[in-house]
Amino acid sequence: MSQPNRFQKLVAQAKQHITEISPTDALNQAEGGEAVLIDVREENDWREGHAKGAKHLSRGVIELEIEEQIPDVKTSIICYCGGGSRSALVAESLQKMGYENVRSLAGGMRAWKEAGLASAKD
Repeated sequence: MSQPNRFQKLVAQAKQHITEISPTDALNQAEGGEAVLIDVREENDWREGHAKGAKHLSRGVIELEIEEQIPDVKTSIICYCGGGSRSALVAESLQKMGYENVRSLAGGMRAWKEAGLASAKD
């Protein structure tokens, strides 16, 4: 078995400080107006398909733009990426910025699709 690389170690450390949520629970909370879904993938990934109802704030800009998009630090936020690694890093970062209710979608967009949940293109 190979040793984890630096990125994998960073993600593992972040996951110790955040909460992950299942795709079904994320969908229920988003559809119920209890949480905002944020896709942190790159623009080209977003255009290929994203969770229905999600906002797009890529990992490269989310810390710069989050306060403008979601000014209330008490808002429930669910971040997702392709597989759950980048969104874990973003969730940890948003928590450090004072956001109180941030989670990462376990398994990312892959898990969302595997669960058969709705996606959109726009």
